[in-house]
Amino acid sequence: MNDSSTRPAAPWPDHSPNTDVVTLVGNPRQGSRTRWVAERVADRLAEVLPGRHEPLTVELADLAARVHQPAEPDVAAARRVVANARVAVVATPVYKASYTGLLKTFLDGYGPEGLADVVAVPVVVTGTPAHALVGEVHLRPLLAELGATVPARALVVTEAEISRLDEVLQVWFGRWDDALRAALPGVRAVEGVLP
Repeated sequence: MNDSSTRPAAPWPDHSPNTDVVTLVGNPRQGSRTRWVAERVADRLAEVLPGRHEPLTVELADLAARVHQPAEPDVAAARRVVANARVAVVATPVYKASYTGLLKTFLDGYGPEGLADVVAVPVVVTGTPAHALVGEVHLRPLLAELGATVPARALVVTEAEISRLDEVLQVWFGRWDDALRAALPGVRAVEGVLP
C-alpha cells in the first residue's frame, strides 16, 4: 500500500449533479490509510456505474484550518462537490470511538436534506474490531439525517485487514450488491469486479 495517493484532491471543479463518484476523507492527516481504503471503494463503484467516471477526492485535511468558515470558497466548493455527487464514499478513521470532529464539522455545514439525491457509502478504518459499530451507530445515521440514501451497512476495515483489502472489499460488495444496485439504477453487478 502506498500512503500517498496520486488522485488529485484540490481544487475541486464545479460538477453537474448526479454524475460523479466522490470520496470524502475525514482523516485530519493527509495521504492516510483512510484515504487509500476509501479510494479503492470509490474506484470499484466507478467501474460499475454506467458511463465513464473518474472519482474525485475531497480530503478534509486540506481544509482543516478553514472548515469552520462556511463561506470560505474552497470549503463551499468542496461541499457543493459532495452534495452534487451521485455516489459519495464518506470515510473516517475512528477517533474516541466515533468519526472525526473534522468530518462532523464539514457535514454540519449542510442544511436539512443537504445530501438529498446522494447515495452514501460510509467507510470506517479502525485499529480494533471493538469499534466495528462506529459506522452504524454514528456515521450512517448522520448521513441519513442529511438526506443521503445509505443502502448498505458501513464498510469497516481494521488496520490488520488493510493488507488484504481486496478480499475484504470482495466480501462486503458481495453482501451488499443487491442493495447498491437498487439504490443506483443501471449499475452492473458489483460482485466480482476485482480481477
